[in-house]
Formats: sequence, C-alpha cells, structure tokens
Amino acid sequence: MYKQILVAVDGSRGGRRALDEAVKVARATGATIEALCVAQHPARLVDVNSGFAEEQARHTAESDAVTDALEEARRVLAQACVAGRVRVADSNGEEIAAVIYRVAAEEGADLVVMGTRGLSGMKRLLLGSVAESYLRMADRPVMLVRDGDLAAT
Repeated sequence: MYKQILVAVDGSRGGRRALDEAVKVARATGATIEALCVAQHPARLVDVNSGFAEEQARHTAESDAVTDALEEARRVLAQACVAGRVRVADSNGEEIAAVIYRVAAEEGADLVVMGTRGLSGMKRLLLGSVAESYLRMADRPVMLVRDGDLAAT
C-alpha cells in the first residue's frame, strides 16, 4: 500500500507522536520513512551598529533544534528497525507547509504524517497551523496525529 512515508519532525511532542505513528504504518506496509525537519530562518531586522553576536546565537539555537530533532528521528528509526533516512530542508522564507508539499512531491511520498496541536477557537485563529495549511494544498494522503490532551486546548 504505502512505499514511501514522509513524516514532519520538529522536536516537539506532536512531531514525535507523528514519527511513532509513521513507524507503525511502515512496519505494517514495509514502507520506507523519510523524516523531514524544516529549518526556518525568518527575516530579521539587524542593527548594524550593535554587531551580529545576538543573531549568531539565535541561528545556533535554531540549528541545534533541527539537529536534535533529526538525531531523535534517526534513533527512533534505528530502534524500530525501519528503513528510513532523515533530511533537513531550509524554508528560505517559504511557508513550512509549502516546503513539506515540495519535498513530498520530490520524494514521491505515498503518505505524509504530521503532528497537530488540535487548537480550536481563538487560539486556532491567532496561531494558525502548519498542518491545516498543508491540508489545504495536499495532493496525497495525510495522517494527522493529535498532540496531547483535548482538555489542554
């Protein structure tokens, strides 16, 4: 049924739950998993008189988060004995959902697995959702894995 599964990971609990579900599907179908972490580098205003130390520290923290998310995914795949690999894609100002869409097409993914916080009401209106944005453009099956308690939203 599924041969290539793309799972979005970001170091969050929802990303980890999505990876765990992707592993279950891969075991059942013999699919290969590609764990994708999108590195986001939004444009920032920089005061050239103050130097770039703060900017470099922020960039390092973002890079560390991406590295940690991919290392966790690599470890999960190895422990589960599931064929797969990890990949980082830079957003270059593009929406994260659009990057996931592009990578899914490039890799020929049969299924995209993503975590979602399951926000509703005002929180959903204000914060939006990468998963919701992706669903609006998706051209292949998507599995959304809800993160945490329903009462927490």
